[in-house]
Amino acid sequence: MGENGQTAETRVLLEVEDLRTYFRGDEGVAQAVDGVSFSILAGETLGVVGESGCGKSVTALSIMRLIESPPGFVAGGQVRFEGKDLLALPPDEFRHVRGNQIAMIFQEPMTALNPVFTVGEQIAEAVRLHQGLDREGARRRAIEMLELVKIPSPESRVDDYPHQLSGGMRQRVMIAMAMSCDPALLIADEPTTALDVTVQAQILELIRELQVRSGTSVLLITHDLGVVAETADHVAVMYAGKVVEYATAEDLFGRPRHPYTIGLFRSLPDLAEPGERLHTIPGTVPSAFHFPSGCRYRTRCPIATERCASEEPQLAPVTDGHTVACHHLEEASEL
Repeated sequence: MGENGQTAETRVLLEVEDLRTYFRGDEGVAQAVDGVSFSILAGETLGVVGESGCGKSVTALSIMRLIESPPGFVAGGQVRFEGKDLLALPPDEFRHVRGNQIAMIFQEPMTALNPVFTVGEQIAEAVRLHQGLDREGARRRAIEMLELVKIPSPESRVDDYPHQLSGGMRQRVMIAMAMSCDPALLIADEPTTALDVTVQAQILELIRELQVRSGTSVLLITHDLGVVAETADHVAVMYAGKVVEYATAEDLFGRPRHPYTIGLFRSLPDLAEPGERLHTIPGTVPSAFHFPSGCRYRTRCPIATERCASEEPQLAPVTDGHTVACHHLEEASEL
């Protein structure tokens, strides 16, 4: 047993509590992330899922303290990593955490990689910065990492520039860079979005293999429930800046409870019941400058009532470890 009576298997690595990240704009203040809470256990994968504009990426950037200010700012909350509040750490202390203990893979590797440096130089820089290796040792580590992420001929590819690599190869380089310092937490923001289906599957399998090998926890951000089904232990469903449902992947896929989650499932060909007609969720995620009163999903929800407009539902447990923010769970179960 470790501190607080936790075993290694149940140790909470990251705990996000009431995180609020806002952006000032011409229309006022956009509440992009508004009271988000979740935790990630050591060695597990948490999938954060939802449509574009629901606050998933802003949550990840807030954890990494990469919100551009102005216009963005963290208005409140805590992000505790191994017990330390990352948002309160002095910048020099946080630099030791970012890239070393917590690493991030971005959605579009072509913009995340520097076009004027070779991929080997970019991996080696991260290693030199955080691990204190000399130039030769860092280059060897870069070649090792390229081999680990299954890039063929790593000894020659180490001297390639990003534009010489395919999209899938560039994403592998990003993973190599992120994993080069053996981080405790890997944040993967839509890591397969720009890739074709075959390469997507390879990248997800690679992340899983590296996770098993190193014991790294993964925060996987995606709009794709199919990806979540294959990789996540727990799932947080986000809508309009809030978590509306949180459960183990098994519980969520076995019985989704929130009308939004149910709508997501029914709109996916792979997850629909055989012979069932595919549905779409009407409308779009509302602007973070103008969220509806009460339940933010009510303008698109088929079972919304006056109570949904006047009273905001709070996350509450429906079964052990499965929480939902909805006033009408019974009606939702019949959708």
